[in-house]
Order: sequence, then structure tokens, then C-alpha cells
Amino acid sequence: MDNVSPIFSTPVLRLGATVVSLGDLLFAAGFLLFLLTLLLVIVLWRGARSRAAAEAEAAARAREAEARLAEVARTQAELQGRMGTIAEVFGQRQAELTKAISERLDGMTSRLGHSITEQTKSTHENLAKLQERLAVIDTAQNNIQSLAGQVVQLQQILSNKQTRGAFGQSRMEAIIADGLPSNAYEFQATLSNGSRPDCIVKMPNAAPSLVIDAKFPLEAWNAIRAAAEGEAGPEARKYAESGFRRDVEVHVKAIAEKYLIPGETQDTAFMFVPSESIFAEIHENFEALVQRAHRARVVIVSPSLLMLSIQVIQAVLKDARMREQAHLIQAEVVKLMQDVSRLDDRVRKLQTHFLQANKDIDLIITSADKVTKRGERIEALELGAEMNGKAVGAPDDDGGVKSAAVGGPGSGSLRLRVVEE
Repeated sequence: MDNVSPIFSTPVLRLGATVVSLGDLLFAAGFLLFLLTLLLVIVLWRGARSRAAAEAEAAARAREAEARLAEVARTQAELQGRMGTIAEVFGQRQAELTKAISERLDGMTSRLGHSITEQTKSTHENLAKLQERLAVIDTAQNNIQSLAGQVVQLQQILSNKQTRGAFGQSRMEAIIADGLPSNAYEFQATLSNGSRPDCIVKMPNAAPSLVIDAKFPLEAWNAIRAAAEGEAGPEARKYAESGFRRDVEVHVKAIAEKYLIPGETQDTAFMFVPSESIFAEIHENFEALVQRAHRARVVIVSPSLLMLSIQVIQAVLKDARMREQAHLIQAEVVKLMQDVSRLDDRVRKLQTHFLQANKDIDLIITSADKVTKRGERIEALELGAEMNGKAVGAPDDDGGVKSAAVGGPGSGSLRLRVVEE
């Protein structure tokens, strides 16, 4: 040891005032070697850590890909479930809509039938009441004498034809205007033959119009009243009654010839009598005249009977309007069914789009399978030293493995190993 110590103390290098001995130099060299060794260990440790991190990242990506594939499969199952639910809901809604429409149509038909039945019943009841009123009028003929003063006043009012016509026309117009809408009648209208009746009532469904005449031969009736109240005797009364029959028959014939036009007017026309007492007297003492008017299809009506007839026509018009509304509702129902048909076509198109989406999802799953297989191949890559005696791209002994080496002999190299299926 004493012989070695002078060797280590031997100066080797002088740097200014500092003398570097061999021992110092060897100590520095050993310390530098230790640092290099420590640096190499750190580099190798970091390389191993990076490889572990890469492997962990590859495993995480594989798990993420599997999770995405599972999510895609779950989404597909959910879409299929929703499609089934939508189809079921649409089927139920269509069935409910069809049922509701059928129920409403049945209810509407029932209401229309019930309304027509009630209108018919009301008409029969009104006719029965009319018969009762006629019976009451027949039993109350004695009270007519008490109305003589009023008849005299009426005679004074109707002293000439113009006043008489205006009076009968105004009463008839008031009754019709109170019972019918303004578009259901027309006063002083001109027919195709040039005649102008006092009023025509327009019937529904393009039916011929009903003609009403208000010109009553009151002069002959006044002659009968004068003969009955005077002292001329029964012969004068018979003569006045004969003149009254003749005038009424002529007027009935004129109404039948001028106002009964086939296809344009109804087969029956009304002759309006502006007084209930005159109407009752005609039906009491001139029954044959009433029968002749009926055979000529001319009906003699009083104010109350005309009002009842107008009410019947009003009921018919109301029923026609209800039927028109029923046609409109049926047309709306047809349009609704057309909308349902278009909705069904669009649902079928939507189903086609969903089927195409399912096909696209199948293609995505196929691509995902390919990506998974390629990931497995990437996982098979190995990092190692180059095998001795192997050239770049040379086959292995088993013929199934290919390797590529980078670097010179004796140096660490990156070798890629691909395992073929």
C-alpha cells in the first residue's frame, strides 16, 4: 500500500495553480462512470415505463372501442323498440280515429232521424190542432154575428180593388216574412210565361216553387153579405151566392192556368183569404166550391192556415239545411281519411328510412370488427433485439413470421414481428 500511494499522488496534470494527481484523475473518472451508469439506468427505466404506458393506452383504447360497440348495439336495440312502439301507437290511434268517426256518423244519423221524426210528429200535431180549431170555428158561428161591426169596417177598408189587394198582399207578406228567411221567397216575381204572382216560395233541393195568390173576389162576397142583411129575400141571396161561386171559379181557373207551370212551380197553388170569418163561411156554405178548387189543385187558405203551412215549409227548409251540413261533414270526414292515408304513407317511408339506418348500423359494426382485428394485430407487434444472421425482411425458420431489423451488429435495434393468421 505504501508503494501504491506515491503512484496515486504522482502529479499528472497542472491547471494553473491546481495540480491534478493520478488519484484525483481516477476518482473523477470513476465518478463520471458512475454518473453515466446512473443515466443509462434512468434511460432504460423510462423506456420500460413508456412501453408500459403505451400498452396501457392500447388496452384502454380497446376497452373504449368495445364500450362504443356495446353502446351502438344498445342504441340499435332501443331504436328497434321505439319503432315497434311507434307502429303500435299509430295502429291504435288509427283504430281509435276510425271508431270515433263511425260513432259520430252513427250519432249524427240517429239525431237526424230523431229530428225528422219529431218534425213529422209536430206536423201531425199541428194538423190535429188545426182540425180542432176548425171544429171550434164551426161551433162558434153564432159569435160571428157579433163581429159584424168589424166586418163593416173591413168592408169600408176594402171598398175598392186597389185597397183590397193592398190589404191582402200586406197580410200575406207579413205572414211569410215572419216565418221564412229572406232568400226563401220572392214577391211579384215574373214566371217564364210572363205572369207575376203575388208571392213564390222557393223550395229546397231545386224543387219547383210554391205560388201564393192574394187576390180574393171580395165584391161578390160583399154582395152576399148585403143580401143577407137586407130585405131583398132569398132569391137575391141565391143570386149573390151564384155570382160569388162564378167569380171564385173564374179566379181559381186563372190561378191554375197562369201559375201552375210543370217543372217551374208546384202542382198546387195557394189562394189567400185575408179573413178567418170569410174562410169559415166558405167552408161552411160553399163546400162544392172548395172541392172544385181542390180538383184544380188550388188550396184556399186563411191567415192561420197559411201561417201553419209556412211553419211546415220552414221545417222542411231547416231539414234541408241540416242535410246540407251532413254532406259537408261527410266531405270533411273523407278529407280526414285522405289525411290519414297520407300519414300512413309517410309512416311507411319513415319505416324504410329506419330499415336503411339499421343496414348502415350493420355496416358500421362490420367496420368496427375490422378495426378490432387490426387492433389485435397491432397488439402483436414486439420490440426486441435483432436476431443474429437475419437480414431485413428475411423469413423466419417457421416460415410464418417476418421481421425487420434496424441498426448495425452489436447495437440495440427495433424489430417488428407480424404474426399472420
